[in-house]
Amino acid sequence: MARGHTSDRKMSREEAGRLGGRATSRNHDRSFYQMIGKKGGEATSDAHDADFYKEIGRKGGEATSENHNTEFYREIGRKGGSN
Repeated sequence: MARGHTSDRKMSREEAGRLGGRATSRNHDRSFYQMIGKKGGEATSDAHDADFYKEIGRKGGEATSENHNTEFYREIGRKGGSN
């Protein structure tokens, strides 16, 4: 069990994951996370075709439009137009 965990009950997956994540973040820097993110992205890209990305883009667009009003789109349009 983890340090400071004194009860006799088993740790939940959530607790174990949180402790593991904290330990990982203490032991690794930003470049580690960039490297594993890149590997994960490449693996996803290798495993899926263009239709997969079209579908998740469509779903993301629908979710965004359900959660934001026209002022949100005006603001991101202004930001995009200024770059």
